Amino acid sequence: MRPPHPSQRPQQATGTVMDPPARLPEPVPSPILRHSPSISRSLRSAADTSSVTFAADFLSPSNSKPESTSPSLESFRTARSSVSRSSTRRSASERAGSQRDLRDEDARFVYINDAPRTNAPPAMFPDNSIHTSKYSVLTFLPRNLYEQFHRVAYIYFLILAVLNFVPQLLVLSKEAGVLPLAFVLGVTALKDAYEDWRRHRSDKKENNRTASVLLDGVFRPKRWKDLQVGDVVRLVANETLPCDMVLVSTSDPTGVAYIQTINLDGESNLKTRYAKHETMSTPPEALAGVIKCEKPNRNIYGFLATVDLNGRRAISLGTSNIMLRGCELKNTVWAIGVAVYTGGDTKVVLNSSGAPSKRSRLETHMNREIIALAVALVVLCSVVSLLTGIWLGDHADQLGIIPFFHKYDYSGDAGHDDGRYHWYGTGAQVVFTFMSAVIQFQVMIPIALIISMELIRVGQAYFMVQDNHMFDDESQARFQCRALNINEDLGQIKYVFSDKTGTLTQNRMEFRCATVQGRDFSETDGGEEEGHAVQADGVFLRPKTAVKTDPKLTALLKDGTGAKASRARDLFLALATCNTIVPIVEDTVNPAAKLVEYQGESPDEQALVYAAAAYGHKLVERTSGHIVVDVFGTRQRYELTTPPVYCKMFASHSIACRRW
Repeated sequence: MRPPHPSQRPQQATGTVMDPPARLPEPVPSPILRHSPSISRSLRSAADTSSVTFAADFLSPSNSKPESTSPSLESFRTARSSVSRSSTRRSASERAGSQRDLRDEDARFVYINDAPRTNAPPAMFPDNSIHTSKYSVLTFLPRNLYEQFHRVAYIYFLILAVLNFVPQLLVLSKEAGVLPLAFVLGVTALKDAYEDWRRHRSDKKENNRTASVLLDGVFRPKRWKDLQVGDVVRLVANETLPCDMVLVSTSDPTGVAYIQTINLDGESNLKTRYAKHETMSTPPEALAGVIKCEKPNRNIYGFLATVDLNGRRAISLGTSNIMLRGCELKNTVWAIGVAVYTGGDTKVVLNSSGAPSKRSRLETHMNREIIALAVALVVLCSVVSLLTGIWLGDHADQLGIIPFFHKYDYSGDAGHDDGRYHWYGTGAQVVFTFMSAVIQFQVMIPIALIISMELIRVGQAYFMVQDNHMFDDESQARFQCRALNINEDLGQIKYVFSDKTGTLTQNRMEFRCATVQGRDFSETDGGEEEGHAVQADGVFLRPKTAVKTDPKLTALLKDGTGAKASRARDLFLALATCNTIVPIVEDTVNPAAKLVEYQGESPDEQALVYAAAAYGHKLVERTSGHIVVDVFGTRQRYELTTPPVYCKMFASHSIACRRW
C-alpha cells in the first residue's frame, strides 16, 4: 500500500465515528456524487488518498454509531481567501527541476491571462488548430499520384500506355491502352479522397469545439482553434482538454484533479494532477504572473517549469502540475489551467506521425511478384528481339519482297522519295520489335487483378461496417474502417505481443475469494451475486457490479463473534477504505433505485471495493478529509490519519482475484 499524500495529513488521527460538523470547509461535497452518463453534471473531486489508515483500537464496532444526515451540496466559490493544505507532493522531474534552472534562451515565457503579450513578436506561437488530413485541393492530384505510383504494377501499366502511343508500335487503340490504368487510378483516388474528407470533417469538428476562457474577468466560450498561449481555461467534469495546460486551481480544497489519459497513452486508469497552493489561494481573475517553461518537446512524462506570481519567489512545476491535450477531466467538478502549449506544439501532436500511407502484406508480396514477372517479361522480349535481329540479318536481301514486311513502298506515294516505307534500319527494327513484344505479352501481369483488388477492398469495408456482430451496444458505435488498403491484413495475424495486461484486454479484475486467519472462504458456487443496496435520502443505492459471495463469510461478518470475525471485519473495512476509489451515482430509469459506480486509478482497487460492498462494507462518500462507510446499514465516518498502521493487517490475510 502506498502512503497518503502529504497534503492529506491532518494534525491528529480521529478514528471514532462522529457526527459531521455544522459547517465543513468550502467547497462541501455531496454525500454521494450524482452523475448522468448523457449529460455532464457537476461532480465533486476526491483527494488523492493513496491509503486510508486508522488506529487499530478504533475499529471495533462497539465504538461506532450511526452517522447523522450528511450536509447538502453548497455552491462552489471560484475565489478562495485561504486554502488549508500542506506542501504539494513533488515528482522526480520536479526534484530534478529544482536542481537546475532553465536558461532564458531555452525557455518559453507565458504571461498568465495575457495572451496578446505572450504571443507578441518575436514569439508568434502557433494557434490551437490541428490538421490531420493529408491533402488539400491543390495538392491532392500530384501527391495522390505520387503515392499510387509507389506500386510497381502502376508503373508497369504506365509504361505500356506510353508505348501504345508510338506509331510504329500501335497494337491497340490509344484509348484502349490508357483506359484500364485510368480506371484503377481513378478508383483509388476516389477512395483516398473519401478517407481524407473524413479527416477534414473530423478536424473541423475538433477545431470548432468550445472551451470556457477567461475574458475581461468573465469566463466566456471560445473555439478551440482560437485559443492562445496564456489563456486561462476553465473545464468541468468529463470535458476534454483543448491544449496543454498548467493546473492552477480545482474544485477540491487540496488542489487535486483526476484526468483520464486513454486518448494519450491508452491507459484507462485515472491519473492525479495537483495545483500549487500559491495559485489555489488566488482567484483566477486576479491571477497574474509569468510561467517559465521548457520549449515544446515530445516527452509526455516530463515537464520542467517555474511560475513567478507577482514578483514573488519562483515556484517549481513538474509533471504532476500539467494536463495534456486529449485527456479528460474526471471526478472533479471544475479545474482551471493556463495554456502553455497549443496546436502543433502540444505533446500529443508532436508525437503524432500524421496520416501514413499504409501498405498491406498482400500488396507488398504482389510488388515482389510483379517485379519477378517483369524480369521474366524483359527476358522473353529480349529473346524475341534477338531472334528478330538474326532473322533480319539472314534475309537482308529479301526484305523488299517478303509479304507483310513493307520495306519498300509500292503504292506510288509521292511522299516516299527514296521508295522506302517506314524503314529505320535493322537496329531500330530490333528495338521496335522488343517494345511490340512487351505490349503483346502484357497479359503476363493482368491489370484486371489490380482492379479487382480495389473493388474487393471497398466491398470488404462496406460489409465490415454493416456487421452487427461488431456493433458496440455500450457506445452505440459501429466498426470504422479508416484505412481501406489494409483490410486483408486482418485475416493474416499470426502472433500478438502485449507489453502488459490491459493493453489488449479489458483490464478488469474480478474478486474470487479470501482467507481469514488461515480459513479459506472460496465456496462461492452456491452463493448469490450480492451488491448490498443501501438507502440514502430515500433512494436505494446498489453497486454497479455484483460479486459472488461466500455465505459462510457473509454470516461471519454479519453475526459472527470472536477474533476471527473481528479480523474479517477489519479486512473488508480495509478493502473499503485503503484506496483511491470515488463513488459515482449513475441516473437510471427508476429514480428510487440508482447504481453506484466506483471509479479510481486501479482496476485492482475497483474489484476490492466492489467485493467489500458485496460483503456489507459499502463505501458511500469520500472527501479530501474523511470517508463514510456503510457497514450493514450503519454509517461510519472516519478521518484520514497517518501513519498507515491499519494496512499492516494484510500480512495475515490473502485475497485472490482474476484478471480479464
